[in-house]
Amino acid sequence: MTPLVMVVSCPPSRLLASFLYRGTQQTSKFQLHTGTPSAAKDYYEFLVLGGGSGGITMSSRIKKKVGAGKVAIVEPSEKHFYQPLWTLVGAGAKKLSSSSRPMASVIPSGVEWIKSRVRELDPDNNCVYIDDGKEIAYKYLVIALGIKLEFEKIKGLPEGFRYPKIGSNYSVGTVEKTWKALQGFKEGNAIFTFPNTPVKCAGAPQKIMYLSEAYMRKTGKRANANIIFNTSLGAIFGVKKYANALEEIIKARNLNVNYRQNLIEVRPEKYEAVFEDLDNPGETKVISYEMLHVTPPMGPPDVVRNSPVADAAGWVDVDKETLQHKKYRNIFGIGDCTNLPTSKTAAAVAAQSGVLDRTISLVMKNKEPVKKYDGYTSCPLVTNYNKVILAEFDYNAQPLETFPFDQSKERFSMYLMKADMMPFLYWNGLLKGYWEGPARLRKWLHLGRD
Repeated sequence: MTPLVMVVSCPPSRLLASFLYRGTQQTSKFQLHTGTPSAAKDYYEFLVLGGGSGGITMSSRIKKKVGAGKVAIVEPSEKHFYQPLWTLVGAGAKKLSSSSRPMASVIPSGVEWIKSRVRELDPDNNCVYIDDGKEIAYKYLVIALGIKLEFEKIKGLPEGFRYPKIGSNYSVGTVEKTWKALQGFKEGNAIFTFPNTPVKCAGAPQKIMYLSEAYMRKTGKRANANIIFNTSLGAIFGVKKYANALEEIIKARNLNVNYRQNLIEVRPEKYEAVFEDLDNPGETKVISYEMLHVTPPMGPPDVVRNSPVADAAGWVDVDKETLQHKKYRNIFGIGDCTNLPTSKTAAAVAAQSGVLDRTISLVMKNKEPVKKYDGYTSCPLVTNYNKVILAEFDYNAQPLETFPFDQSKERFSMYLMKADMMPFLYWNGLLKGYWEGPARLRKWLHLGRD
């Protein structure tokens, strides 16, 4: 690739605005982020789309590079959620309130908060359009728009959540319904689903199953419960080492796992779930439930899917090693909205953030990116209220473990890390741009080992 030379090719009025801004920066009345959103200017050196883990993290990192007043983040939400905690919220082990903080408190000082939605991407003109139709130009763009929940692709949802006995740990509005359904369970089928689409945190659909089973044992209801995990996949987990360990747990705890089964309809007034057999098109099965946990179908955000930055499937089309867009060299992607072939987790975002930070530094100097992302991701598989299997792996679905012991074993120490240490690290390390995953710790802990 030839050295990168960036120009802003928005309409002349936008170019003039950008030059005027830079020339009057010292006397402008523009207020830096002080806890409330402000009106968007016409131009930013860096524009970050999305206020989730990837967007906040990269805003922190980029602001340290270029200084205050040159970075803006577009995000409509008033609250920021640490969503990995929702597994424990749905099982009654944590409060929902402990997973959230005001968005204003996590956006870095000196980064402008544009409280709006992104309506259109125009990468050929280095512009985006937001809710009010305002056009914002950028020199560099970071897309961190996350993944879209698509409950509506299941007939009977999302309106079915108005009924009891059904919940989902994937939505702030439905995660506490999971706990209510679990508490109200008496006897019958408890069903847990995994859809026929990519999902964020692919281990979460089965984590709540293990926790629910443990809760039923603790409350004396297990003998009258038939626990069913219906998954569209062909295996319980994509990494053989951890799949073997999970299969042993499934067998020991008498859990019923049915592969290649996809939820297509919920009949909440009858407490029935309808599944299609993916290996036998046209065949369906109706199962009654006393408790139903739904993992919704998911897909790329519409604004990405309908834009030139998307690949054929609708995801941000980035180089899997550098996170730079394959066509638009001043655009970068991070996290769930990208087509990176690894599990979509906060741990993956952490590892990606360090790589992307170095990629951006080199691109700004018209140099080729050299830091390579290996696909590292992590999934703390909660198997009980005090046990976790810590799955860590790379693009090749090979274990990439941090600790010098067998992480496929259930451990109390890993539960403490999941429940308490990781949230602390998230709020105080990752979002502030100080944490990029355990790669350095792994090297240190494995010194002298093959």
